[in-house]
Amino acid sequence: MTAQILDGKKLAKQIRTELAEQVTRFAAETKVTPTLAAVLVGDDPASDVYVRNKRRDCAEVGIESILHRLPAETSQSELLSLIAKLNIDSQVHGILVQLPLPKHINTEQVLEAIAPTKDVDAFHPENVGRLVQGRPVFLPCTPHGVVELLKRNNIPIAGKHVVVVGRSDIVGKPLSIMLAQKGADATVTLCHSRTQNLPEVTRLADILVVAIGKPNFITADMVRPGAVVVDVGINRTDAGLVGDVDFDAVSKVAGHITPVPGGVGPLTRVMLLINTLSAARVSSQHN
Repeated sequence: MTAQILDGKKLAKQIRTELAEQVTRFAAETKVTPTLAAVLVGDDPASDVYVRNKRRDCAEVGIESILHRLPAETSQSELLSLIAKLNIDSQVHGILVQLPLPKHINTEQVLEAIAPTKDVDAFHPENVGRLVQGRPVFLPCTPHGVVELLKRNNIPIAGKHVVVVGRSDIVGKPLSIMLAQKGADATVTLCHSRTQNLPEVTRLADILVVAIGKPNFITADMVRPGAVVVDVGINRTDAGLVGDVDFDAVSKVAGHITPVPGGVGPLTRVMLLINTLSAARVSSQHN
């Protein structure tokens, strides 16, 4: 058996086409162009690539993007001062601070400084709390991308056992909350570095989502035959980019699998665009 590939790149393109129509319609009705302000501190090459890709995506769907590029030695107070300005700028609807930030900057304080109504990454405690209560304004981009990937490929979620490996605030925790809520209705097990007998747990999964940042960590013997495997990991190795799942071996066992690159990554970026349009809609209702 060879797993069916869940092509995130192709799906992201389709969603961007739908989104471009929505942005055009919104701009025509409101005379407002949704605008994303990206803040990049320092010169991390990977961050540079991510921001460039996000800006290209914005241009493709008709969203305006503004880049604030700050030197690595920027102080915490200088960064907070820029965020305060962007918070009150009525022309800016979404604010994205590219992570990781330099070591001397307190990431939590910076993320909390972004106005919740402009927090298109959905990292602010208010937005996290709303997600837990099932009343989100924005859905976090990577978990939302995973859910869309499953839904649009007609993979049933309700009543299924989803095992999520990795409990980060960016992927594992929010995704497990989203999938367990009414409407998604999965039974969710959240695993992490202290989980005992991990292979036994992962073999119970109808849908296995892996986000731990360890190259090729999930091997074929950890996957139930026919399971859906979603690999969120992106690891830079000497052999190039690889995921957290041993793709070649696991694709012989799984029923569906995402590639790396070209799986979840493109969908994460497109969910950011969806959130930016939502933020512009919220802003236009209040103005």
